[in-house]
Amino acid sequence: MTSTPDIPPLRDPWMVAAFEGWNDAADAASGVVDHLIDEWDAELLIELDPEDYYDFQVHRPQVRTTDDGRRVILWPSPQIYHARPPRLDRDVLLLRAPEPNFHWKAFCSTVLGVAKLAGVTEMVTLGALLADSPHTRPVPVTGSTSDPVMIDRMSMQPSTYNGPIGITSVLGEMASQEGIAAASLWAAVPHYLAEPPCPKATLALLGALEDAIGAPLPQGVLVEMSEAWQRGAEDLTSHDPEIAEYVEALENERDTSELPEASGDAIAKEFERYLRRRNVDPE
Repeated sequence: MTSTPDIPPLRDPWMVAAFEGWNDAADAASGVVDHLIDEWDAELLIELDPEDYYDFQVHRPQVRTTDDGRRVILWPSPQIYHARPPRLDRDVLLLRAPEPNFHWKAFCSTVLGVAKLAGVTEMVTLGALLADSPHTRPVPVTGSTSDPVMIDRMSMQPSTYNGPIGITSVLGEMASQEGIAAASLWAAVPHYLAEPPCPKATLALLGALEDAIGAPLPQGVLVEMSEAWQRGAEDLTSHDPEIAEYVEALENERDTSELPEASGDAIAKEFERYLRRRNVDPE
């Protein structure tokens, strides 16, 4: 940490975290944080020193020329932003960073130290993975938490996954140990359309995050970007018979395995989001 952050008085803050790399297929998860930073005009609260956390041969710094002709080096630094959403009664800390190469426990301890200093009581980590998911269907989003209150409020269950994990899992587990309620949301990105960005998956994660906190979140241009992405995906598959055949097989598998009540739940959630946004829409 560069210095002890000067944290202003916050309103019952919660934190959202996303990491580039292994946890971020098609940049869908980090795209949510970037979107909220822009929509809420979030201000940089603190930037962590990257020296102890990154292999700069993997996450190479970049050099840029400023408007006044100066050459500056941009390091892959973790950044925590503060947002005071105008239509929410809670403040938000937004963490965006490349997944660290070293010292994960120390990194998470530093992040959680800032969170506790700010009074954060709830944290949601975002992730995205490549999956056998057809682009013609809604992007699946799964969520898990071990916190009893969040289980009840979000209709989630503790994770039963066993296998390799990313920094999001470590951060969530350590947050729980520190008394911060933590939940994890993951979007499934079509693996045959892995090139970033994937605004459709970002929009799906944003919707799931809205459900998790029970408050409306700004969609901004994500809806239009998602529709444009969908048109591009349709155009791509229509010109490749092999991909079109593969997508059809995925559709059949998805439609066969998806229970009717699952579709009903999705419709109900979308209607709840509509009502939340309508209640805060000045128009």
